[in-house]
Amino acid sequence: MDPKTLSEFENTEEEMTVTLNLDDGDVECMIVTIFEVNKRDYIVLLPLDENGKPNEEGTIWFYRYSENPDDTNDEPILDYIEDDEEYEAVEDRFQEFLDDAEFDEII
Repeated sequence: MDPKTLSEFENTEEEMTVTLNLDDGDVECMIVTIFEVNKRDYIVLLPLDENGKPNEEGTIWFYRYSENPDDTNDEPILDYIEDDEEYEAVEDRFQEFLDDAEFDEII
């Protein structure tokens, strides 16, 4: 993924993807959004199928997201969210994002 700061990501309309290297193989994902919860950044990923289309199950993945502020050429770091309360807070914030997006489409 091209290094972008959080503000650069928020100001672009292009679809960005990232490849995750998982134990059972690589998965290409579309970046849905990046947002902050309790002073931490999180990223929402939508896994794509082998044709580059969103998965039919509607599966999305949440990860903690961070960048090296001293070197924008470093790859961003994605960490699992293991705490249930933290995961629920991220899930709630994403639901707010979806609600806002639907409201904006109506207007």
